[in-house]
Amino acid sequence: MRILDLSLNGFRNYEAFQCAFDPGVNLIVGENAQGKTNLLEAICYLSRGAAFRTRKESELIRFGADFADLEARVASYDREQSLRAVLFAGRRPRQLWLSGVKKKSREELNGILNTVLFCPEDLLVLKKGAADRRKLLNDALCQLRPRYAKALEEYNRYYAQKAAVLRDRIERPSLTELLPEYNEKMAQNGAILIQTRARYLALLADQARVHHGAFSGGRESLSLRYDTVSTVTDPTAPLRELYDRLREHQESHARAELESMQCLSGPHKDDFEVLLNDLSVKTYGSQGQTRTAAISLKLAERDLFEQDTGQLPVLLLDDVLSELDPGRQDFVINQIRRGQVLITCCESDRVTDIGQTIRIRNGRVMN
Repeated sequence: MRILDLSLNGFRNYEAFQCAFDPGVNLIVGENAQGKTNLLEAICYLSRGAAFRTRKESELIRFGADFADLEARVASYDREQSLRAVLFAGRRPRQLWLSGVKKKSREELNGILNTVLFCPEDLLVLKKGAADRRKLLNDALCQLRPRYAKALEEYNRYYAQKAAVLRDRIERPSLTELLPEYNEKMAQNGAILIQTRARYLALLADQARVHHGAFSGGRESLSLRYDTVSTVTDPTAPLRELYDRLREHQESHARAELESMQCLSGPHKDDFEVLLNDLSVKTYGSQGQTRTAAISLKLAERDLFEQDTGQLPVLLLDDVLSELDPGRQDFVINQIRRGQVLITCCESDRVTDIGQTIRIRNGRVMN
């Protein structure tokens, strides 16, 4: 799986951009604030239907432009296809296209271009709050599991509606009659989220353990622990059992939700913990251990994509090498010699011998 070329019009700081990519390593070089990360964000958008730095699509459109047009030709599963997204200023909905055919939803583009993104913020994701780790899971699973992506969208929609009812229940008490329906839908979709997350994390742990073992010279053993709703004792159980456990949790928290006017029950607070030799990285891990564990998780994510689809996803590394010491840089460089990789950095001296260099200045390719 690889990107053949990318063209942008009116996206971020790019008035117009077009570039072909090497099937191996592509080093994107430039000073800060020239547009290197914007290229990766455009690729991520075509891959996932969402940007990784903002939820507001208006921020993706070049200042003063009416729309942004992103298009990439990709090769996957022995076929050449094109992905296109057109984003509009104002309230007009975006348009998504696959090989010239307009699509109704992002789900119809799943699997055409899989990407694994690694940015500096991910190096410390294991020290941050649970929301960052849930995002890591969701980004991977929404690409790998269309059913998961649909369940997550449905769950979030009913969660938002339930939260609004609870928040406004004093001013509009009649709306609480909708809570049983919202709880039902959240339990149905929540069961899918929990089961999929648990099974994926088990596979991710197996692969990450291999990478981290190599990183640490066999001195440390990595494992993962999934934390979900307290009534769920086996998150890999059949969906019906998980549904029943979620309904049980909802009922036990019903009064507390009304009193606090907050949604307290469901997998929207899920988290996972990384352990090294059975000690929490979040609590006890050094900066080096935390970064090594985060890199291991990302490399494991790429492995699982390949195992699941038979295709290596495109690996996107956003200024990560500069954040690592020389030993960790060498380890990462040795891992990226398979498949297509796009790396942004300010200097090219570390990796110029393994791929093409693309120099960016003020939203333009410099020859």
